[in-house]
Amino acid sequence: MDNFFDNQRILEIIWKRRVHFVIIGIIAVLLSAVFSGPIFIRPKYKSVARLYPTNTLQLSNESETEQMIEVLNSNDIKFKMFEVFHLSDVYEISKEDPNFITYMLDRYDENVSVNKTEFETAEIKVLDYEPQRASDMCDSIIKFYNKKVRSLYKTSDKEMVVITQNQLKKRYKELSAVEKQLDSLRTATGIISFKEQVPELTRGYMTALANGRGNAPDTKKIDQLYNNFSKEGAKAELLEARYNRTLLVIDSLTILHDMHLSEYEKNITHCQVVQSPFPADKKSYPVRWLIVLLSTVSAVFLGLLVFLVLDYRKE
Repeated sequence: MDNFFDNQRILEIIWKRRVHFVIIGIIAVLLSAVFSGPIFIRPKYKSVARLYPTNTLQLSNESETEQMIEVLNSNDIKFKMFEVFHLSDVYEISKEDPNFITYMLDRYDENVSVNKTEFETAEIKVLDYEPQRASDMCDSIIKFYNKKVRSLYKTSDKEMVVITQNQLKKRYKELSAVEKQLDSLRTATGIISFKEQVPELTRGYMTALANGRGNAPDTKKIDQLYNNFSKEGAKAELLEARYNRTLLVIDSLTILHDMHLSEYEKNITHCQVVQSPFPADKKSYPVRWLIVLLSTVSAVFLGLLVFLVLDYRKE
């Protein structure tokens, strides 16, 4: 078989069998044109959308676009699409089939793709037998994405709202208890504000002693208050510090609670559509000219092999 694939020999066979090759080519063109037609291969129409992520947080080392693609490809959205568009009927897959989910996911992934473009947009491509349904499916994927992301954020924000509410209730209860202790102490001792009263009390007491009014009624009141500060001053100072510290915590929790409550009550979009889907007016599948070309080339090549074998056997 040293000369089986000899170039000169191949050229001679092609020239010798040129009529046969022309006939094979014509038959291949006709058959491939017929069998690639809508009678044998149902045409599909493509709808495309491109999105930019907005109002999202980067949760990992992935970019926001990559995170968007993860959500767009999630099974939650796929199952929602199965339900809304009755894709089991479209793909002709029985729900009674034990491998129903596997088959549905495979068929869905064949017809729906989500990829990142070079410009950091997420591109959704949908192929379907009906151009309007392809466009509607593309549009629904975008809506389901927004709903899914909004749900994820709302769940997180709701948890924080509940946590901060519980913490605020606890802190307000603690504040009320400290306030009662302070009121009781103030009534019993006359200590209103430890930090503000101590300098004034010391100054008044020293002034009274310096003026020789040690037994005066005012001096006795100062002396009583001074004794109260000596006995209960540390406790009063500790309660005041605890009261003020609790107020600061309540302020911080209130700000945090209001922020998460505001986010929870928002209904914002999480993507910017830079290319909206629309019903195609021309099919995208199958590409008949490519099928005809490949079929014709394959038929002619196969014919060449057959003629080579026949010619080699004659020799």
